[in-house]
Amino acid sequence: MSIKVANAPVNFGIYRADGAPLDADALLGALAGAGYDGIDSGPIGYLGTGAELRERLARTGMGLAGGWVDLRYEDAGGFAADLAGLDAALAVFASVPVADGRFAPRPTLACTAHPARFAGGDAPGLPGEAWAGFAARVQRAAGRCRDHGLEPVFHHHLGTLVETPEEIGRLLELTDVSLCLDTGHLWLAGGDPVVALREWGGRIRQVHLKDASREARDRVRATGGDLAAVVAGGAFPALGAGEVDLAGVLGGLGGYEGWLVVEQDVPGSGQDLGRALEDQRANRAWLRAHGL
Repeated sequence: MSIKVANAPVNFGIYRADGAPLDADALLGALAGAGYDGIDSGPIGYLGTGAELRERLARTGMGLAGGWVDLRYEDAGGFAADLAGLDAALAVFASVPVADGRFAPRPTLACTAHPARFAGGDAPGLPGEAWAGFAARVQRAAGRCRDHGLEPVFHHHLGTLVETPEEIGRLLELTDVSLCLDTGHLWLAGGDPVVALREWGGRIRQVHLKDASREARDRVRATGGDLAAVVAGGAFPALGAGEVDLAGVLGGLGGYEGWLVVEQDVPGSGQDLGRALEDQRANRAWLRAHGL
């Protein structure tokens, strides 16, 4: 099989300030029971490191799809300081044995948050003269990943300096880094993931599959809500419950090989754990009904 389906700790509010709502063993067991093949790392260390991580994955038969690492590419000094965190993440990813290179962990490179740009890119992005340095630092981070034997992917994201289709295209022109296509974030930033698959398919090495609702985004934004409020307001519903042409996305994945990571961004606190578990079971069932 050329595609394996993973889930992600972010679907359960793992990044919440008051601590993870369930432990790693419970989460892995629930996701394996629901039929997922793998998992994103979540915060580095949540699943363990070294032997602990390898044993935890082996017990449940789960693979490691990769994990998020954000760096300050727009700031040379900040970027240099952030490289230690990248190296720590790469050491964790490289420690996991992989029988098939198509399903090796993907270091998921991203920008740090720029809250003024949330959900649509209304605030100014990166100045034109800053793109060369920004792209050079992305390229440097990508090279560092490859030095560890790992192929990185760059994740565009709402509320960052690489959010819109135009910004993604610019980054792809200026670097050779592969792309993590996030269907929901692209939709809410004004893009169309089906079109993205046609235009950038040769550069896409990981897919974060999520549904999204521009109606929910616009409703929350009209009241002055920030990106966290957009998430809490239901902008990322379960698969099939939003506006993204997910069937078209799956139909456009011909030739794609690698992880398809189901993501459904949820609030950092206050979510119903039972509902989160049910949503992820339903998301896996939705994919089975559509051939995965």
